[in-house]
Amino acid sequence: MSTWTFRRRPGRRLGFLALVVLSFLVLRRLDWHNLLPPWLRHRQLGLQAKGQNFMLEGSTFWIFGGSVHYFRVPRHYWKDRLLKLKACGLNTLTTYVPWNLHEIERGKYDFSGNLDLEAFIWMAAELGLWVILRPGPYICSEIDLGGLPSWLLQDPDMKLRTTYKGFTTAVDHYFDHLMSRVVPLQYKLGGPIIAVQVENEYGSYNKDPDYMPYIKKALEDRGIVELLLTSDNKDGLSKGVIHGVLATINLQSQHELHLLTTFLLNTQGIQPKMVMEYWTGWFDSWGGPHNILDSSEVLKTVSAIIDAGSSINLYMFHGGTNFGFMSGAMHFNEYKSDVTSYDYDAVLTEAGDYTAKYFKLREFFGSFSGAPLLPPPDLLPKTAYEPLMPAFYLSLWDALKYMGEPIKSENPVNMENLPVNDGNGQSFGYTLYETTISSSGILSGLVRDRGQVFVNTVSIGYLDYNNKKIDIPLVQGYTVLRILVENRGRVNYGENINDQRKGLIGDLYLDGSPLKKFRIYSLDMKKSFFQRFSINKWSSLPEEPTFPAFFLSGLSVGPSPSDTFLKLEGWEKGVVFINGQNLGRYWNIGPQETLYLPGAWLDPGINQVIVFEEKMAGPVIQFTETPHLGRNQYIN
Repeated sequence: MSTWTFRRRPGRRLGFLALVVLSFLVLRRLDWHNLLPPWLRHRQLGLQAKGQNFMLEGSTFWIFGGSVHYFRVPRHYWKDRLLKLKACGLNTLTTYVPWNLHEIERGKYDFSGNLDLEAFIWMAAELGLWVILRPGPYICSEIDLGGLPSWLLQDPDMKLRTTYKGFTTAVDHYFDHLMSRVVPLQYKLGGPIIAVQVENEYGSYNKDPDYMPYIKKALEDRGIVELLLTSDNKDGLSKGVIHGVLATINLQSQHELHLLTTFLLNTQGIQPKMVMEYWTGWFDSWGGPHNILDSSEVLKTVSAIIDAGSSINLYMFHGGTNFGFMSGAMHFNEYKSDVTSYDYDAVLTEAGDYTAKYFKLREFFGSFSGAPLLPPPDLLPKTAYEPLMPAFYLSLWDALKYMGEPIKSENPVNMENLPVNDGNGQSFGYTLYETTISSSGILSGLVRDRGQVFVNTVSIGYLDYNNKKIDIPLVQGYTVLRILVENRGRVNYGENINDQRKGLIGDLYLDGSPLKKFRIYSLDMKKSFFQRFSINKWSSLPEEPTFPAFFLSGLSVGPSPSDTFLKLEGWEKGVVFINGQNLGRYWNIGPQETLYLPGAWLDPGINQVIVFEEKMAGPVIQFTETPHLGRNQYIN
C-alpha cells in the first residue's frame, strides 16, 4: 500500500466534490469513469468479499489489523503508537468512535484535540495503514455506558439500542454530524477507510429485530459506501447477522475457531473469514486480579487463525488509558467497575512499550511481508521524579462555598436529571446530597454506585450495591446528613444498560420515612470546576486533614518532560489531576497501583498536581518509571 501525502482539508473538499460528481453522473447513467480525477480512477471497487477472499481492487487482500483508540492515547503519541503497529507487520488500524465523548451535551460536538478523529485517521493514511471504522453508536469498549451519552437516560422510558423514537432521533442527529466527517475518509473518495462496522455485538443484546437494519440504512443514507461488517462473540453470532453485511467474530480461544467455518459457512455461505476481535489480553476490574495472557499462547492462537484462512484484528494492539471518568463497568452477578488503566495486557503496554507478544507477532507477521518491516521506533523515555509532599489543602466542606448556590429539590434527583450543563444533566464524577435530620435511625435507599455517608462532616460508612442500609447514630437537634455519591462507571455490556442512572435513585429513607428538602452539588470535576479555586482559597496542610479533601502541590520538571507513573502509597481512593488533565481514579484495593502520567501533558517548570482523596492521605506522592499492575494486595 502506498503512503498518502495530501493534507486533510483539501482531501475533504475533493472528497465531497467527487461524491457530488459521482452521484450526478450515476443518476444519469453516464460513462463517468474517464471523467474521474486521476487519483480516484484506481479506487472503484474498494474492499470486497469475493468467495473466500477479501479483494482490494482485484487483488487478494489479507487484513492484519490492530486496535488503537485515539481517545485513550495522548494525541502527541498517536504517531508513535501507529508506527509501532506498522512495524509489527500489520496493515490495518481499527478504532471505535465514542459518542459520549464527542457529544457530551446534546447538539454540542467536540472533535478537537484528543478527540480529533479525522486527524487520527489521516495520520494512519500517511503512515500507509488502512482503517476499519467502528462508529457504533454503541461500542462497548469498556467505556461508560458503552459509549452512549448519559443524557439519553433523562428520558424515563428510554430504550437504548432499539428503534425507540427517543433513541433513533438522537442517533440520527449524531450520525448526521459524524458521517459528514467520515464520508470523505472512505477508500473510494481517496481516504483510508476500507470497511465500516454496523453497531457492535448486537447479537448478544438483540432487543429489536428492526434495529440493525435501521443502523445499516442510517450509514448508507449518509454516504457510507465501503464494505459493511458486523462483529459478535460466540453468544451473539446466531442473532447478530444482517442481510447484506459480512459477519465477523470475536474470540480468544482456539476452541472457538470452529465457528469460523461451521457457523459462518452455514449462515452466509462462502465468504471471507475475519476475527474482528482476537483478544490479546483482558481488562481489569477494581478489587480483582490483573489479567494476563501468555505470549506463547497468543502466538499459537494467531497462527491458528491465519492457518484457518482468516483475516484478523488484534484487540487490543495498544489499549492505552481510561483517562478521566470514562471507564465502564460490568454487572452480572455483582457490580464491577473497570480500573483506570486499559493496559489490557496488550501487544504494547499502557505507555506504549514493547512486550514479548510484540516481538513474537512481529516475526510472525513479518514472514508474510514481501519487504523488510520498518524498524521498531525507539521507546519513549521514562523518569521517576522526586517524591512530592502536598503543600496546600482544601476540604470538600470548605470548597462548597465556592460552588455557587446548590440545586434545591424536595426529593433526590439522579445525576443525569440534574438541571446543570444547559439541561443535559451530569455525566461523570461525584454528586453531593445534603438534607437535615433531627433523629437517629436506619438510613436506606438506592445509591449508584457508592455513597459515603456523613453526619455533619463525620464519615459513618457507605451505601452501595452490597450495603443498602446504615445506622445513623444518635443526634442532638438538627443535623446535616450528607451523601457523597460517585458514579464509578455505567455498565458497558449486558442487558441492563437502560438502568444505569447514577446518584440517588428515588427516595432516601430514615426509618422508612422519605427524607425531603435536599441541597445538591454537582461535582463533575471538569477543568472549569477547578478554576473556582484560586490560590488564596487553599490552606496550609494541617496535621489532621478533614476528608474528603483536595491536596495541591507543584511538580518541577526539566526542559524535556518524560513519561512517569504516580504511586499513591498510603492514599486510599480518589482522583488525580495534572495541569487540569484528569488522569483517572486510584484505589488501594488494586490491582492497579500506579497512574500513567504522559510526559506530553507536562510542561517544563512547575506543574500543578491536585489529588482529590476521599478518606485517607499518604505522606507523599511518589513517581516510578514502571507501572504496577498486580494482584489485589489490600483489604478495603
